[in-house]
Amino acid sequence: MRRSLAPSQLAKRKAGDEDDEEEEEDWKPPAGRKRQKAAGETESGECYRSPFRKPLAQLTNRPHCLDSSQHEAFIRSILSKPFRVPIPNYKGPLGLRSLGVKRAGVRGPLHDPFEEGALVLYEPPVLSAHEQLKIDKDKAPVHVVVDPVLSRVLRPHQREGVKFLWECVTSRRIPGSHGCIMADEMGLGKTLQCITLMWTLLRQSPDCKPEIEKAVVVSPSSLVRNWYNEVEKWLGGRIQPLAIDGGSKDEIDRKLVGFMNQRGLRVPSPILIISYETFRLHAEVLQKGSVGLVICDEGHRLKNSENQTYQALNSLNTPRRVLISGTPIQNDLLEYFSLVHFVNSGILGTAQEFKRHFEMPILKGRDADASEAERHKGEERLKELISIVNRCLIRRTSDILSKYLPVKIEQVVCCRLTPLQTELYKNFLKQAKPVEELKEGKISVSSLSSITSLKKLCNHPALIYDKCVEEEEGFMGALGLFPSGYSTKSLEPQLSGKMLVLDYILAVTKSTSNDKVVLVSNYTQTLDLFEKLCRNRRYLYVRLDGTMSIKKRAKIVERFNSPSSPEFIFMLSSKAGGCGLNLIGANRLVMFDPDWNPANDEQAMARVWRDGQKKMCYIYRLLSTGTIEEKIFQRQTHKKALSSCVVDEEQDVERHFSLGELKELFTLNENTTSDTHDKIKCPRCVNGHQVRPPPDGSDCTSDLSQWQHCADKRRLQDSVLKAAWDAAVTFTFYQHSHEEQRGIP
Repeated sequence: MRRSLAPSQLAKRKAGDEDDEEEEEDWKPPAGRKRQKAAGETESGECYRSPFRKPLAQLTNRPHCLDSSQHEAFIRSILSKPFRVPIPNYKGPLGLRSLGVKRAGVRGPLHDPFEEGALVLYEPPVLSAHEQLKIDKDKAPVHVVVDPVLSRVLRPHQREGVKFLWECVTSRRIPGSHGCIMADEMGLGKTLQCITLMWTLLRQSPDCKPEIEKAVVVSPSSLVRNWYNEVEKWLGGRIQPLAIDGGSKDEIDRKLVGFMNQRGLRVPSPILIISYETFRLHAEVLQKGSVGLVICDEGHRLKNSENQTYQALNSLNTPRRVLISGTPIQNDLLEYFSLVHFVNSGILGTAQEFKRHFEMPILKGRDADASEAERHKGEERLKELISIVNRCLIRRTSDILSKYLPVKIEQVVCCRLTPLQTELYKNFLKQAKPVEELKEGKISVSSLSSITSLKKLCNHPALIYDKCVEEEEGFMGALGLFPSGYSTKSLEPQLSGKMLVLDYILAVTKSTSNDKVVLVSNYTQTLDLFEKLCRNRRYLYVRLDGTMSIKKRAKIVERFNSPSSPEFIFMLSSKAGGCGLNLIGANRLVMFDPDWNPANDEQAMARVWRDGQKKMCYIYRLLSTGTIEEKIFQRQTHKKALSSCVVDEEQDVERHFSLGELKELFTLNENTTSDTHDKIKCPRCVNGHQVRPPPDGSDCTSDLSQWQHCADKRRLQDSVLKAAWDAAVTFTFYQHSHEEQRGIP
């Protein structure tokens, strides 16, 4: 028999008697029997196999018999053992219950509330030892903590905003109301704050389950793709939003039905991004079910409670509503009421109650002929209104951005009219006689048309050339004022003061830097002139106006923002794309003509000074000296209260302008370098030249105090305008820099 060479067996044999050892030493293989050569054996017959190796005993495969009762008991003992996860200290996913795994112990928050930098939106009340014994562990509230992926990138003002939004939509600020208005100025990250709110509500709540199943984002059509990209950017594929920015009616209906039919804790596409127009056309599909949250971007579109879009959104079955607007409506108290009523219905009563309790006393108190009692009552009602609304409205200014973004220098450049423009302007005022119509106490359609004609003339005479050819009212005999052989097929920048300055700005920028420029205008005809100028100077450009499809808009914006993009100029129609676009690929923006509503200008000028901008930004606001454009700018700057704000649209001028103010619009001041500067009575300037600082240390003692004015180019902080000044371009300027806010001397 062969013996095992295992260490345990060798140890036993060492303890054996001497006889066994001698017997093993004398052992030899039996002779006379021919065997096959074993592995390791040489030709001479020598074998290196261990002499202690014994033949192995044969094992039988005979089964051991058990009775059936023993077998059944054995199998039951195996199956009765509970399943154990083979991962040490594994507790399973915290958000939802996993199949086959029972979570042990008390439930906990989705993210660690005690981690450094954690943003805690809700903290359970501290319980005494006696209360902890009585409470049901399966119903105990837990912390609500923002996902660290998002909280790590939120700035302090954004963390504050997310907490405010969450408290509003969960009815913790105003019991029974679940809405709010996010009124931060442009560039403060309203989109990121709302994405953080949606992600938190979709994943957690104090009850240790999702607060909502689905959310809907309604935005202008040009921003649908931008919202989709922002969700992808910040959540990194953790969620799959459904963006609808085109398609046939049946296709859109099918997608919306699929979205509304989603149920359960794990909805495949819990976020729907849709435009206002598409929502209005397909509202019936969305109104058949319920939605946890609706977010309305550029929410000032809902200022009129009578329009179809407002009514379609208001009929949506959702208690939680967030309205985003960087420029909340202030010129009409009823419009303001519509916005607040949309997010929190009933907080200000009905429209009739609001008008009786707030609007009429406030407007009477602001009237110049109001008595002391009426003025006092109006102030009290205004304070009461503000105290109510501020519970569901958060507003921060763009001054916060000065801590994070490069310096922004905003310059208002007053450009003198050319001789041709001056003659056409005076000829129009003589023939059209808009002032005489106003003396009769009426504001006709022709008066409003006159405003548009004068604004176009300030841009370039080419825009009113066709009216001169047809000899329309105000332009009879004006064709002879144009140079001989003049044609609108080619652009002549020297015929317009503003176009001349723009030509210099673009030429100097192109030759001295690698900066890109955004050109903004209210008129597509002016964009046509920009195109002619770019072709003449061989500047590469892209253009975005109302004729461009939504998908193409997103592509050209992305391409323009790329550092490797060769395009030098981005032409933008303020009506089609002034809101929400991110054009950080450029750091210079020219606002070629002003709008009646300062909010539109602010929206357009905020396209370049945004998160992601790395260069110093320059904003140029071009105005024609002594013309209607300076009157518009003054009207924008001087607005102080709700009753004196400028209008949203030109056709509403009658509502807010007195006859005397309208008469001023139809005048031309030729003997000034800036009509605006003359009216503010700047104490630091004498005869248009800066000679000393004002006694109080400010730049101007007026509503324009934030602007620095001087006819000395040494105060210019922009090398491009300095070069234009050296080229004898006639203009004066106002300048406003964010340097002081950043502590830069």
